[in-house]
Amino acid sequence: METLIAAALPALGWAVHGGLLVRRLASARRDPLTGLHTRVGWTTRAEHLLNRHPAALVVLIDLDDFKSINDTHGHAAGDAVLTATARRLRDWSGRHGVAARLGGDEFAAIVTDPARTLGASALHTALSRPVAHDGHLLPVSASVGLCHRTDLPVPALTDALSAADAAMYAVKGHGRRNTHH
Repeated sequence: METLIAAALPALGWAVHGGLLVRRLASARRDPLTGLHTRVGWTTRAEHLLNRHPAALVVLIDLDDFKSINDTHGHAAGDAVLTATARRLRDWSGRHGVAARLGGDEFAAIVTDPARTLGASALHTALSRPVAHDGHLLPVSASVGLCHRTDLPVPALTDALSAADAAMYAVKGHGRRNTHH
């Protein structure tokens, strides 16, 4: 009997450890600061949506000069900008999209029915509004790249992200940032 108990304890330990690991992985699918999906959580959903929706739009966003906000106003101010950006992207995507914080100051979204959003210029306008923090209005600027599913020879998420990334960087050097596809 003691041998059976001794043999069962490691298995029980691994079962508990496995359960904790599964919960940690599930929570890692959401960014703790913004509540948006992380890259891991978003990628699976985005691939599925891109394959199922002919009108899908992939959006990639990079905050411009974000480091200077952290350097000048502190990390709490940077967090306020990231949180505001997440909220603005989620509001713009609405229930026809899925937004993510890919890491740092980079965000993405996939919108299954872009006609139901207010449009790319409205997204850029929303993302570029200053953020109030600790008595200051923090300037925010974002570069936005877009890729429509119909622009892709094969509806693969990696291709859509590459095209959106190229579009985003095409506008990075043009003064006040704008939206490009």
